[in-house]
Amino acid sequence: MQLKNDLLIRAAKGEVVERTPVWLMRQAGRILPEYRAVRESLSGFKELVETPEFAAEVTIQPVDILDVDAAIIFSDILVVPEAMGCTYEMVEKRGPYFPATIRTEQDLKRLRVADPEEHLGYVLEAIRVTKRALNGRVPLIGFAGAPWTILAYMVEGSGSKTFSHARGLLYTNPKLAHQLLRMITDTTIAYLQAQVKAGANLIQIFDSWAGILSPAQYRTFSLPYISEICNAINDVPVTVFAKGAFFALEDFSKLNCEVIGLDWNMEVATSREQVGNSKTLQGNMDPCLLYSSFETIQSETIKMLKQFGPQRHIANLGHGVYPDTDPEKVKCFIQTVKEYSGIVNS
Repeated sequence: MQLKNDLLIRAAKGEVVERTPVWLMRQAGRILPEYRAVRESLSGFKELVETPEFAAEVTIQPVDILDVDAAIIFSDILVVPEAMGCTYEMVEKRGPYFPATIRTEQDLKRLRVADPEEHLGYVLEAIRVTKRALNGRVPLIGFAGAPWTILAYMVEGSGSKTFSHARGLLYTNPKLAHQLLRMITDTTIAYLQAQVKAGANLIQIFDSWAGILSPAQYRTFSLPYISEICNAINDVPVTVFAKGAFFALEDFSKLNCEVIGLDWNMEVATSREQVGNSKTLQGNMDPCLLYSSFETIQSETIKMLKQFGPQRHIANLGHGVYPDTDPEKVKCFIQTVKEYSGIVNS
């Protein structure tokens, strides 16, 4: 199906665009009262993720309400460990919790390399339902977590300030860490390829806990597996977003992907110099900007657009939008990107 708005895809591929495309990480969710209404009608987060019709509904809400240039499928990176046999619970106001962690060879035997149709079919169906409902209005982004980030949760058992169990495993049993990373990578490749087949127009890999590793460990336990995933996705553009991995930007320039996401701690000019001109950059406004006045949001957004330049940029925040953000402030950010970049690019 021909896309009516293909700005995101063209910008990702480095083609000339009339204005900068804009979308937000975590746009499908917590800031919108319409999302909360759907969520409250169900038993909780997991039922929403696992019910294709509802997942599609909340995926499309930000396209209708915020007027973003792309939808991102409503799901979670932790569906992958669940599909592999390591189940999680989403605890209200605490986040994910894994009742059984993976810390020994014995634990590893409980896992499987997941089959996407059999174990993640609800996500693929949500993509198909969303695509039909969008009817080509905007592209649909599919995603998965990077293998290191998934390992961090499976070993730690929950979110953490230090991830000391996960990081400790890299020192005490690197062989086990690589075995687990291998299984996660094989699952993720099959899963993302299935997302593309189901209709995803672009894929994003989230390495949320990249920044807690040393550069040497990152190059050993994360980068090679991300590279494998990039090499396996050939039909659509791929974005790699590794939060906190400023030390790896030069390495990212060698990845077989089209877009590198920047968090708000990454300086734009330095990042461009390290990544080079052959990739599109995405980001990187501080989500906390959206707590400020409308005037400040406008001026800071224009400043960001000037730093990136009119081409090879996808406007976004440097992390997911925070749940207590006023949707009107989000609309101000999006509208400013569209209006200012439209003038500059014309």
